[in-house]
Amino acid sequence: MIATLLFIGFIALMLLGVPIGAALGLAGAVAIALANADAQWFGLLAIPQNFYAGLGKYPLLAIPMFVLVGSIFDRSGVALRLVNFAVAIVGRGPGMLPLVAIAVAMFLGGISGSGPANAAAVGGVMIAAMRRAGYPGSFSASVVGAAAATDILIPPSVAFIIYSVLVPGASVPALFAAGMVPGILAGLALIIPAVWMSRKHKMGALEASLPRPAFWKSLREAAWGLAAPVLILGGMRMGWFTPTEAAVVAVFYGLFVGMVVHRTIGVRDLFPILREAGELSAVILIVVSLAGIFAFSLSTLGVIDPITNAIVNSGLGEWGVMALLILMLITVGMFLDGISIFLIFVPLLMPIMQHYHWDPVWFGVILTLKVALGQFTPPLAVNLMVSCRIAGVRMESTVRWVGWMLFAMFCVMVLVIAFPQLALWLPAKLGY
Repeated sequence: MIATLLFIGFIALMLLGVPIGAALGLAGAVAIALANADAQWFGLLAIPQNFYAGLGKYPLLAIPMFVLVGSIFDRSGVALRLVNFAVAIVGRGPGMLPLVAIAVAMFLGGISGSGPANAAAVGGVMIAAMRRAGYPGSFSASVVGAAAATDILIPPSVAFIIYSVLVPGASVPALFAAGMVPGILAGLALIIPAVWMSRKHKMGALEASLPRPAFWKSLREAAWGLAAPVLILGGMRMGWFTPTEAAVVAVFYGLFVGMVVHRTIGVRDLFPILREAGELSAVILIVVSLAGIFAFSLSTLGVIDPITNAIVNSGLGEWGVMALLILMLITVGMFLDGISIFLIFVPLLMPIMQHYHWDPVWFGVILTLKVALGQFTPPLAVNLMVSCRIAGVRMESTVRWVGWMLFAMFCVMVLVIAFPQLALWLPAKLGY
């Protein structure tokens, strides 16, 4: 009965407009109090303990740093220089600017771990360029919103850091390596419908008449941005620093590029950058800590085992259960952000993963692919919200375009489910 009230209370609070973190914490606190009605203080002393336990994990230190990196590179002009370099490589013509937008978003995924930050950085440059070339704002917003979803797959990834904290058998380096191939495949899959739709609907008619940047000049200007993922990922691989330390190195590298090399960031710009990163990091970490209360109430009420047994004994079989999880998580992804999905559902799904002996790293990549799909699935798609705001269009206008991109990334997810080595080959090769 109390377990039922836990979920009903959580859903009711969300429907009333209560922020996701507060809804998790309040529902969990009420459930703990009802379950310990005979105890002194109703067992509520467990709440501050679990609030702190949710935050007191070393890998979580990387989150504010990678969020800060995203803010720094957003303002440093790196995205614009990468766009010019990509255009110099692929040239001008119908469908080329959407291709460039996706490629640059994938590359920035190797610098920042936040999808909305990626959508803001790429959208700020690409949506205006695509509008000048004759692309509709709704199409441009769809391309940028979908492309930014590759960010949580291509390392470094905030989602993978959260997952590694929740699942002891999955290390951050192994998850980072496992996300690389599926992330690249997802980006390539998005390019196909983006270019096809551009040419089918004769969008970007003015693109061919725009000037093509000089290759060597654009390469020289983009070199500092191109070196960032090499420094971050190469340093981790060489054992120079941990993922958390890599985030700090990336912050100082970004500041050096923005303040010394490109001179696009001044001392006065540091406060708004730090404030923006601090606010976003605080939101993420408060949700993480309040979800610790919700997870504690789930475990103490014994909710997880009955749900696991009901799913396992449903007669669907291993792949029927996987299909059910895909349907459920993509549906949930339309309404919740990725971090909230991980915090709510990973504790429930871990026993199912263990029952079927699924590799925890592979399962983490599958869950992250589902979350990536949710990031640009209307009606509440966080990446699409950012790109639509930049383009000045309503989200409803993107549905006719974004559907094809959702299908393309869904196909990649099916491939990774059917062929686990797409995710597991690189970690094994690197010895994780």
